[in-house]
Amino acid sequence: MSHPLSTDVLIVGGGIAGLWLNARLRRLGYASLLVERGALGGGQSVKSQGIIHGGTKYALSGALTGSSEAIADMPRRWREALTGAGELDLTGVRLLSDAHYLWSPGTLAGNLTGFFASKAMRGRVDQVKGSELPPALQHPQFKGRVYRLAELVLDVPSLIARLAELAGDGLLAGERLEPLREGGELVGLIVDGREIRARRVVLCAGSGNADLLRELGLAEPAQQLRPLHMVLVKAASLKPLYAHCLGGGTKPRVTITTHPAADGHWVWYLGGDLAEADGVARDEAAQLAFARRELAELLPWVDLAAAQWRTLRVDRAEPAQSGLVRPDNAFLSEQGALLVGWPTKLALAPDFADRVIGALERAGIQAVDRPALPELPRPSVAPAPWQSLFG
Repeated sequence: MSHPLSTDVLIVGGGIAGLWLNARLRRLGYASLLVERGALGGGQSVKSQGIIHGGTKYALSGALTGSSEAIADMPRRWREALTGAGELDLTGVRLLSDAHYLWSPGTLAGNLTGFFASKAMRGRVDQVKGSELPPALQHPQFKGRVYRLAELVLDVPSLIARLAELAGDGLLAGERLEPLREGGELVGLIVDGREIRARRVVLCAGSGNADLLRELGLAEPAQQLRPLHMVLVKAASLKPLYAHCLGGGTKPRVTITTHPAADGHWVWYLGGDLAEADGVARDEAAQLAFARRELAELLPWVDLAAAQWRTLRVDRAEPAQSGLVRPDNAFLSEQGALLVGWPTKLALAPDFADRVIGALERAGIQAVDRPALPELPRPSVAPAPWQSLFG
């Protein structure tokens, strides 16, 4: 059996939430170790569109919601980290766009939705025109309205790589996880036969939390999955676009982000209402046909004749809610030495870390000097879907 290890906090799950938490703890002086069964970011994280929301898309009904209020401060915190002046040093992470946009295609419903959203957000939305428009919308045929949001879009693979750097020696690739108990109390985990003692164990493995809880003999907290059926399109004709296209409802008709392929071309990654309930019900062929029609209607000047198309199914893992509604905030459940949580969305990773650190402080757990970790098998970093799906 491998030599036993000891740490303050043992984190299970190497997505953005776990990696951010690990880096925060280490910066505060805690000893931490993160265990990942697969590749870092290989679940929801690397499939994210990379948008650091400020809440605008949750105010499309014309009223501020719990979600829009909870997430409002996230862009500021992420921006500070990107400059190296925040709670983490994320210098070197690629910023794809300094802003995200609300885009009305010119319909009455779309324009009214944009108007109400801008009023609800109290000046956080500014209309842009002419040369200030996103490159893909700078075309004579474009007749809609565009609102600039104080949000940003990150290259998630570079974010995962940077957070892995900040983990130092605190990453461990491990497949078999078993509870380590003394006197009936959880005191750590056994990872591939190695005992790892910890004052707190944090499960933040996204959809993997459900399996981990079953392995620990626990039924709570319950998990829900809200599926998406995303679309990716790659073409030499594409120009960068980072925008929610407004419809007449409370969700964006389509959300487009733009990502770099290995050959230097751009890939549009399509989410929003297109990827939700009706999109989930469609098979791949029907979903691609629908996406082609949407883009042809909304952006008829974009030449997609030679485009390559793919779909990607994603399960958003969250704490169970009545009616499968979206949780407003990051979530954390405390069960003695076990903490279980979900950030619920990429932008709320700092909020999730706040909640774990708050739990440690309430329990009186302070950092103590511990010996350096030995060299451990390290998990790889997951490839981005816009790289792997197009070869």
